[in-house]
Amino acid sequence: MVGQEPAAAIRTTLTVTVELERLGVPHVVAGSLASSLHGIPRSTNDVDIVAALREEHVDPLASAIESSFYADRDMMRDAIAHQHEFNLIELSTMFKIDIFVPPLDVVVRRELERGCAMVVDQERNLAMRIASPEDTIAQKLRWYRLGHEISERQWADAQGVLVIQRGKLDTAYLLETAAALGVSDLLERAMLEADASQP
Repeated sequence: MVGQEPAAAIRTTLTVTVELERLGVPHVVAGSLASSLHGIPRSTNDVDIVAALREEHVDPLASAIESSFYADRDMMRDAIAHQHEFNLIELSTMFKIDIFVPPLDVVVRRELERGCAMVVDQERNLAMRIASPEDTIAQKLRWYRLGHEISERQWADAQGVLVIQRGKLDTAYLLETAAALGVSDLLERAMLEADASQP
């Protein structure tokens, strides 16, 4: 798969998020694109979207995007049935969008509720729902832990959001979410490192 700079990734992702909005699917753009928008921009090999998709969304979503994306309807239905992820691949670039259909536990419900609309295309006045800075940090630390704490990119992404959003974060919510995800110790370390990096 090819990497894209944030602006190109946004253009690709909008094709999908516009349709999710049209279908009324609760969703947020998460992962590295969210951390680039809240923190320090970087290129990314894929985009993550958390979405509360249901069976009735499969056909209209696939029909709306299939001229631009490879979309396997059986894979989509399987992801919905088993609450995991599937991917959409842009045909012209082979850029990948991973759509996660997780169990709607408290953490996921709050992540979806706290997503914020951010205008990402000024010319067309188009917005995307982006995971909150707090959820982005906590989820980045979760993925860092799941990857055996060796991914410098995941750690740097979390650090970038902590630094750029300094003084604007809902610290109580961030601490609560980190505890729910089992990454309180990582958050404490990341916050200390972020503080130490400030002049």
